[in-house]
Amino acid sequence: MTIQKTSRRAWLRQVRDIAVIGPLGFSAYLALRILRNPPPSPQRVSLPIQGKPAPLSLGDPANYRFSSAEDALLEEVERAGFRYFWEEANPYTGLVKDRSQADGPDARTTASIAATGFGLTALCIADHRGWEDSKKIRERVRNTLRFAGTRLSHRNGFFFHFLNMRNGDRDFQSEVSSIDTSIFLCGALACRAYFDDAEIRDLATKIYERVDWGWLLQGEKTLSMGWTPEGGFLKARWDSYSELMMIYLLGLGSSTHPLPKECWDAWERPRFEFSGLHFIGSHAPLFVHQYSHAWFDFRGKRDAYANYFENSVIATKVHRLWCLELAKQFPDYNEDLWGITASDSAHGYVAWGGPPPMGPIDGSIVPSAAGGSLPFLPAEAMRVLQTIREKYAKHAWREYGFVDAFNPLKDWYNPDVIGIDLGITLLMVENGRTGFVWEHFIKNDAVKNGMARAGFHKQ
Repeated sequence: MTIQKTSRRAWLRQVRDIAVIGPLGFSAYLALRILRNPPPSPQRVSLPIQGKPAPLSLGDPANYRFSSAEDALLEEVERAGFRYFWEEANPYTGLVKDRSQADGPDARTTASIAATGFGLTALCIADHRGWEDSKKIRERVRNTLRFAGTRLSHRNGFFFHFLNMRNGDRDFQSEVSSIDTSIFLCGALACRAYFDDAEIRDLATKIYERVDWGWLLQGEKTLSMGWTPEGGFLKARWDSYSELMMIYLLGLGSSTHPLPKECWDAWERPRFEFSGLHFIGSHAPLFVHQYSHAWFDFRGKRDAYANYFENSVIATKVHRLWCLELAKQFPDYNEDLWGITASDSAHGYVAWGGPPPMGPIDGSIVPSAAGGSLPFLPAEAMRVLQTIREKYAKHAWREYGFVDAFNPLKDWYNPDVIGIDLGITLLMVENGRTGFVWEHFIKNDAVKNGMARAGFHKQ
């Protein structure tokens, strides 16, 4: 979750009202909203489209080859994103800022444990590509894992969502977060797999193995989204398709406090239909189809229910089609410019997207929607990134890469970047180019065991 530009008291009221949790503060809000206003058919939602559908990519994304010019742009996108994780982290605690101004460092000190997890993975990529001195990178990884392992407050291994980047103190009365902790753990395990360093491996192992996954079950089969010292367990649960896969797979793979195998089958997988395309989805922004895929390689694999990589390909195609339909109302949307996911807006932070439409959609473009979709629709996502870089570079491209969001119809360009949005772009662009994160992350026995216990097998 990312803090809107509002007073601390108003933000805390918002947290209490919607039980905010999740990497973008949306998942619990979504769960509570659906509980209060359930759709007439939660297992199958028909989303008709008007007019002639735009062309789709029909080939295997793995067969797409980036041109030298495309690869050069992707290199630029990744290096700019890495600058954020290098410059906007405290070098002693390793904690990474939740957000910053797009032009470079500012005075804000609130970090997020999720941004720190993305940052740990960014350090692996940077070392592999030679963007920074290897000794400095390893020392940053060690500092981050040392601090998290020995000094950072936790509850049964789960970390608080927001932290002071200088000392690790809890910020904003934030919750102990299952999803944000899981993103951090993915970063730690990526480092364990990539770096040939005994201390890094030992620290990452201890941090992961101390997590008591069953604590958040409360005797049920699905996990609570989190806990606060003031209110106890959050009522919202990880019980329907979203970014939740990483949480359950990490829990299933634990050798110390594993989740029961039946937890994987306990969450719902609602079926959606749009213009003849069928997929598992949710009433949520596009990021839910991206986050677990940043680390877990679902290509060519399926469980008893789906091939989740192919499912995300279809969901991304649907999102693109839907954006093109919105061109009737917002003429900036076209085959070269599409993509809406939870982000900043001209009026504050919003969880928007579709289909079906959610949030005050106004023609804004969110670069991480396409950036995080690169492995799924490489040709189409590449066109968007090229268009933003070439046509809107004067305002939409800054020191850390693409601004978090912009609206060309209203001439609004966000002054900020957000760590997790830069993170999903950086990791998925690297996976789209080389599969680097996937290749190393799966080397962890915990990852292999988690996927095996969930029933994944080659398709």
